[in-house]
Amino acid sequence: MTAVTRLSLNDFRNYRDALIEVADGFVLLSGPNGAGKTNVLEAVSLLSPGRGLRQVPIAEMARSGGSGSFAVAARLSGETEIGTGTVASSPERRQVRINGAPSSVNGLSEWLSVLWLTPAMDRLFTESAGGRRRFLDRLTLALEPGHAHHAARYEAAMRSRNKLLGDLGAADVAWLSALEAQMAEHGMALSVARDRTISALSEAIAGLPNDDFPRATLALEGWEAGDLAQSLQANRNRDAAAGRTTEGPHRQDLQVTDLAKSQPAARGSTGEQKALLLGLVLAHGELVAARRGAPPILLLDEVAAHLDPTRRAVLFARLEGRGQVWMTATEAALFDGIGGEASRFHVEAGTIFAA
Repeated sequence: MTAVTRLSLNDFRNYRDALIEVADGFVLLSGPNGAGKTNVLEAVSLLSPGRGLRQVPIAEMARSGGSGSFAVAARLSGETEIGTGTVASSPERRQVRINGAPSSVNGLSEWLSVLWLTPAMDRLFTESAGGRRRFLDRLTLALEPGHAHHAARYEAAMRSRNKLLGDLGAADVAWLSALEAQMAEHGMALSVARDRTISALSEAIAGLPNDDFPRATLALEGWEAGDLAQSLQANRNRDAAAGRTTEGPHRQDLQVTDLAKSQPAARGSTGEQKALLLGLVLAHGELVAARRGAPPILLLDEVAAHLDPTRRAVLFARLEGRGQVWMTATEAALFDGIGGEASRFHVEAGTIFAA
């Protein structure tokens, strides 16, 4: 893994064209709300598999009034060039190139590991299990790039099975069984990888310094791995009536508990939940660095503004020398306390200025 040294945007969100060069370490973007700071972080998040930090359809990312397509490109340390985007004739189809050659979206995980925290994630512990499951899968992907392949194959097989169950009486039983076998194979791989991540992350949390970020205990709930193919076959009628697959790893949930208070994270205050989540991401960064030889890129959107001065100082100290960290804030003063060779920018109405 490596870091971004140059990032260019073309017709992406509110940017017609933008080009910045950055160093390893802190990349700090300040400016008013709506200027486009989060859009820059979203662009970096697209250099990894998935739909980026906003989790929206890819077609929504093209600039309004632009060509109908967009491009995000980056040079990585080591001179590797990666890029992603769309073409106007197929705005829903994401394309990826690595050193000029076409590649798969999942192939990006071999080059970069990217994690993020956004204000929308403050509700992670109180909202649906789907958001927590996606969060866990992002953590797992950073440790095991093959996780994206299993997730994609499982989802594709499940969609096909659900479609066949729509008319169960006329369904091809052999094809249905083949799909269920695929779901069992890739579903087991998903569940086992999630378990490995939770186990390794729990160890990493135990080794963190005892500071102002609370520690969490983690558990995977909602579905226990077993003979999924047999269960799917037995549940065909029930699933057909429900219009969906009711059993499998897509029903799992990440449960997080505040260790010191012995209470579910969802019961904590907004500040406590924010600190727990941030502590998880910091612990995971340490784990990735130990496992893969380099820390992941961290994207922290408006995080400093929601921390008290003490926790802000602890955060900056934790992040110092831990790889590339992109941070946004409405005021540059919120970055006071960050020293060294930070790359500082001011963002104003879709234009990025060196600060």
